[in-house]
Amino acid sequence: MNDGSEPLINNERRKELDEFDSTKLGVKGLVDSGITRIPRIFHHPPESLRAGSDQTEANNQTELIPVIDLSGPDLDLVDRVREASAKFGFFQVVNHGLPVSLLDRLIAAVKGFHELPAAEKRRLYRRGSSGVGFNSNFDLFWSKAASWRDTLEIRQEVLEWDKEVKQLGERLMGLLSQGLGLSTDRLKDAAYLGRRTMVGHYYPYCPEPNKTMGISSHTDPGVLTVLLQDQMGGLQVKHQGKWLDLRPLHGALVVNIGDMLQMISNDEYTSGEHRVLANPSSNARTSIAVFFSSGLNENWYGPLPELVSPEKPALYRQFKFSDLFTRFLSKEIEANTMTNFFRL
Repeated sequence: MNDGSEPLINNERRKELDEFDSTKLGVKGLVDSGITRIPRIFHHPPESLRAGSDQTEANNQTELIPVIDLSGPDLDLVDRVREASAKFGFFQVVNHGLPVSLLDRLIAAVKGFHELPAAEKRRLYRRGSSGVGFNSNFDLFWSKAASWRDTLEIRQEVLEWDKEVKQLGERLMGLLSQGLGLSTDRLKDAAYLGRRTMVGHYYPYCPEPNKTMGISSHTDPGVLTVLLQDQMGGLQVKHQGKWLDLRPLHGALVVNIGDMLQMISNDEYTSGEHRVLANPSSNARTSIAVFFSSGLNENWYGPLPELVSPEKPALYRQFKFSDLFTRFLSKEIEANTMTNFFRL
């Protein structure tokens, strides 16, 4: 009997999920097979596919999401990062210190992996991977509808840009810490930046993009995310009930606040809700995300004591990072905002 911890799933749907997963080829394998209609397991409820605002209006508001030049003076940077993190939970950074040539090579490498011959990719297909793993939809058996993307996951320091992105993450956390009125080093240690997970998402052509999503609406569970996207577009950020396109800027990196940082900042910062549209183009979309989170699973977290007062009491209960992460992995991505679960 289902005790509520698992979603109800009929036998026919379960069979279709198992059949898809057993191919070990992801959605790219479906595209390669020549399908013209997507399987039912990828059909999303119509209400979740709505734009949320007139598309022209959304496009006109794209520039609301800040682009921050990290070569500017630190005082100005603190103010701009704080404002963007409080208002949107998202911003782009340029002049960040990572060579654009390196970023271009990374996109090409991840795209190249996803376009390898089927037999080579099958060897790395797995669920619950450690080290290097390839899969489609980490929440495949939990979600109400699968999304049209494949993912390469890497949990070890094997890429050329690991050192650079680590340094960038530390710098951004220094600015975010100052934005809270704290010391630059307050949020830089292993308790907040001790774990980095890299994923390389691949969104191939979708023959029915009006029926599915690339990634459903969600927030990231950790502290901070740094995202490199190609020039295809498709990423949207929710702001005041409207979906805004976050248009690619060559050489820029996208930064967004995660649930954990919203909670420890006691809502001074906002975990940005976002989604990715299914790709209608024959050219595949590729993006690479690095998720920064706690390296200390059994530490207790909650609003920082410096940010709690009689005038602004704690808005979240104490939690262990292991509890947060376990809960995130046990639910579908769309129902997984940790700020709702841990809010007092």
